[in-house]
Amino acid sequence: MTTTGINLVSMGQRAREVSRLLVKVPAQSRIAALRAIAESLRSNADEVLQANAADMEAAEASGMTPNLQDRLLLTPDRLEALAQSVIDIASMPDPVGEVVDSTVRADGLRIERRRIPLGVIGLIYESRPNVTVDMSALCLMSGNVAILRGGSESFRSNKAMATLVRSAIESEGVPADAIQFIDDTDRSYVSEMLTLKKYIDLLIPRGGAALVNMVAEKATMPAITGGIGICHTYVDDAADLEKAIAIVHNAKTQRPSVCNALDTVLVHANVAEEFLPSMATSLWADEVELRGDSRTVTVLEPAARSSKASRLLKRAGKDDYDTEFLGMIAAVRVVDDFDEALTHIAEHGSHHSEAIVSENAERVERFLNEVDAAAVFANSSTRFNDGGEFGLGAEVAISTNKLHAYGPMGVKEIMSSKWVVIGDGNVRG
Repeated sequence: MTTTGINLVSMGQRAREVSRLLVKVPAQSRIAALRAIAESLRSNADEVLQANAADMEAAEASGMTPNLQDRLLLTPDRLEALAQSVIDIASMPDPVGEVVDSTVRADGLRIERRRIPLGVIGLIYESRPNVTVDMSALCLMSGNVAILRGGSESFRSNKAMATLVRSAIESEGVPADAIQFIDDTDRSYVSEMLTLKKYIDLLIPRGGAALVNMVAEKATMPAITGGIGICHTYVDDAADLEKAIAIVHNAKTQRPSVCNALDTVLVHANVAEEFLPSMATSLWADEVELRGDSRTVTVLEPAARSSKASRLLKRAGKDDYDTEFLGMIAAVRVVDDFDEALTHIAEHGSHHSEAIVSENAERVERFLNEVDAAAVFANSSTRFNDGGEFGLGAEVAISTNKLHAYGPMGVKEIMSSKWVVIGDGNVRG
C-alpha cells in the first residue's frame, strides 16, 4: 500500500460496485451524461484553460521539450474540438447489449452474442489532458468504469476536467464514481495500480516508451501496451511526386508531437534525385531536420548549400531508423526497390502507421496486404490514424498489439461479448 492519503483498493472496490450499477443505467441517461459533459466543457472553458496555463508555465520552467509542451497545451479550439468529440460519441448507437451475431438451431435453440462492457478500465497517461475527457466519454458510452491516473505535468488540467466530468454525469443520474481520478501526483500510485488485478479488468498506458514498457513488464492484469509509433512513408518510383511531397509534409509537420506523425521516409532509388531535393525544400521551410543515409546525403548536399539549410541535413546515426522522433526530425533512406522498403518497415517499424505513395495498383495492394501495422495507408497521410478521423468519436489508445484490439480503440474496442442461449425446455441429447 502507498503511504499517501488515497486508498486505491477502496477506489477499486467502489469501481467494481459501480460497474454493476451501470448495467442498470438506461442508455438515455448515459447519453444525457455525455451531453452534459460537452456542455460543461464549453461553459467552464475559462476555468480549464486557466488550469492548463498553470501547467504550461510549470512545464516551460522545468525545461519540457516543445513537442511535449504541444501535447500538454489546451486552446479554445482544442477544447471545442474535445466537446464536439463527446457529442459525436453521444450520437452513436448504444453498443451495450447489441446483438453482434445470432443463430437459431433446428431444435429452436437461439444462440446470440451480445456486446457487454469490460468492467473497470484503468488508464495511466502522460502530458495529454484531453485524454481525461476522451476516456471518460468512451467508458460511459460503453458502460465501463474508469480509473484515471494522469501525469504530474498535466495535473491541474486533468483535475479541472475530471471534476467537471464527475459533476456533469452525476447531474444526469449516473454515479460520479463511474469516473474516478487519482487526485495525487505520487508516482507510487502507478506501481500500485499495476497490482489491482482484482478490480481493474484492463489497463491502458498512454505515453512514452518507458511508461509503456514498464506496464508491459509489471501489470498483473491484461494491458494494451502499444501506441509507440515509428511511422514510415514509402515513395515508390511509380509515385505522383507532387502528391508525395504534400503527403510527407503533412505527415511530418501537421502535428509532429503525436504518435501517427511520420518518422522515416523511404524513397525508391529511381526517383531519389528528382524527389529528394523537392521534398527536402518543403520540409526545410518548416525547420525539419533530415537525417539520411549516404545516398540521401549525397543527393541533398547541393540543395542544402543552395538553400542555406546545411544545418538541417545530417548523416543518420545507428539509432535513427528505430526512433519515434515526436518532433521536427525525420530519417530518410534510399531503397533499391519495393521489397527493400517492405523489409526495412518490417525490421524497424512499430506496427503503428505505414504509408505508400504509388500509382502502381499492384504494389499498392501488396503493401496494404503485406505490411503488418494497425493502419496502412495508400496515397494518404499517416496522420489519419486517429479515432476521430476513423469515425470512432475519440480513442483511448492506438493499440499495436493484436489482442484484443489493433489500431484506434473506440467504444467497441473497450467492450467484450457474452453468449446468450435461449430455449424452451431444450435439453442436450
